[in-house]
Amino acid sequence: MRVLVHIALRNLFQARRRTALLGSAIALVSASLILLLSIAHGIEDSLVTSATTLSAGHVNVGGFYKTTATDAAPLITDKAKLRQIVMDNVPGVEGIIERHRGWGKVLSPFGTIQSGLQGVDISTEKRFLERIQLAKESDYVEGGRDEVVGDPSKLAQPRTVMMFAANARKLGVRVGDEVTIQIELLGGATNTLDATLVAVARDVGMLSSFAVLLPTQDVLELYRIRPETTGALWVYLDDIDRAEAVRADLAKVFEAEGYRVMDHVAAPFFFKFDTVMGEDWTGQSIDLTTWEDEVSFLTWVLTAFNAVSWSLVTVLVGIIAVGIMNTLYTSVRERTREIGTMRAIGMTRWQVLGLVLLEAGLLGLGATALGTVAGAAIATGIDLLNLPVPILAVQAILLADTLHLKVVPSNLVAGVVALSTFTALAALWPAWQAASMRPVSAMSHIE
Repeated sequence: MRVLVHIALRNLFQARRRTALLGSAIALVSASLILLLSIAHGIEDSLVTSATTLSAGHVNVGGFYKTTATDAAPLITDKAKLRQIVMDNVPGVEGIIERHRGWGKVLSPFGTIQSGLQGVDISTEKRFLERIQLAKESDYVEGGRDEVVGDPSKLAQPRTVMMFAANARKLGVRVGDEVTIQIELLGGATNTLDATLVAVARDVGMLSSFAVLLPTQDVLELYRIRPETTGALWVYLDDIDRAEAVRADLAKVFEAEGYRVMDHVAAPFFFKFDTVMGEDWTGQSIDLTTWEDEVSFLTWVLTAFNAVSWSLVTVLVGIIAVGIMNTLYTSVRERTREIGTMRAIGMTRWQVLGLVLLEAGLLGLGATALGTVAGAAIATGIDLLNLPVPILAVQAILLADTLHLKVVPSNLVAGVVALSTFTALAALWPAWQAASMRPVSAMSHIE
C-alpha cells in the first residue's frame, strides 16, 4: 500500500499543472458548498432566534375561547392554573412568559400599518431584552441622530408602545411621538388607545414587521378582558429539540385534567380562526404548538434556499466529475506504456485500478480539505464583520438585517468525506480502462 501511495503522489506531482487546475476547481466547489451551508444554517439560526423572541416559546400553551359557536378569540382563561400544570409536568423548564395576542391598526399623522399586537410584562422579558437590539434614530428617521434613542423598560408604564424600525419608518414616527392603536372587538365594535413610542428596535426580518408591543394592562383595556386571561403561555425548555415531545405529553396531561384539547395542526394560531369558528362548541379549547408550528409559514424560505443551493452544488459537482474523468483518462492514455510495464513486472489489474482511484482520492482529499477550511474561514470572517443588509426584501429572506453565517463543524467533516468519495467514484471509468489494458499491447503503445 505504501508503494501505491508513493506512485500516486509521484504521478500527481509530475502532472502538477493539471493537478493544480483540477485541485483548484474541486477546492472551489468545496468552499462554495460550505459557504452555502453556512448561509442556510445562518438563516435557520436567525429563524429560531427571531421566532422564539417574537412569535413563540419552545412550546406554546394557547387556545381559543368562544362565547357563541360562531365567534372565537385567541385567549386562554385561568392562566395561573395552566402555568402550574406545565410546571408540575414538564421537566427542564427554563421559564414561562405570557404574551397577549391581538391584531389592529397603528396610526400616526403620517401613515397607517396593520400589525400583530403583543401584550407583554416587560419585567419578565429577559430573553427578549437580551436578544433585540435598539435601532439608531437614523435607521428609521431621515436626518435622525446616529445614536440609539429610547428605553424598552418604559413599557412597564401604561399607554406606551414599542415597535421595529421598518414600522416606525412607515409611520414616520420617532421615540416620544404618539400613535393611536385601533382594534376591532367581537361583534364589530372598535376601540382605540393613544400610546407614546418609547423604543424602536432593529428589524429581525419578516417577523418583526408584524410585532408591536404594548404593556399587558393596555391590551386588557383595549380588548376589555379580565386579568386572569392571556393569549398564550410561552414555555422555554433547557433543550429546544425536546419541544415536540413535550407538546405531545402536555396534550395528554391537559386532557387528563379535563380540558378540551384541539387536534394538533402544524400552523400558527392565526391560520386556525376559520376552522375554529366553523366548529360547534363554546367555552375554552387548548391549542398546543411548538415554535416550528408558529412560524411554519416561513419555512419556505429555508426550503427554497436549500433547493437552490443544492441545485447549484449538483451542477458544479457534475462539471467537476466530467473534468476528473477526462483528466484521468488523459493521464491514463499518456501513461499507457508505464502501466503496461507495471503489469508486466507483477502488478495485478486490481492494483492498477486501486492506483488510479488512489490518485483521484488523494487529489480529492487534499483539495476538498483545503476548500472546506477556506470556506469556513471566509464564512466566519463574513459573520464577524456583521455586514448590514440594506434591501428589505433580502432582510425578509435572511430573517435578519445583517448577514449571518453559521459554520457547523459536522458539515466540514461531511463535506470533506462526501466530496473526496465522489472524486474517487468519478475516477472509476478511467481506472477501469487502465486496469483493462493488456501488458504486451500497453508496452508496445506508441504515443
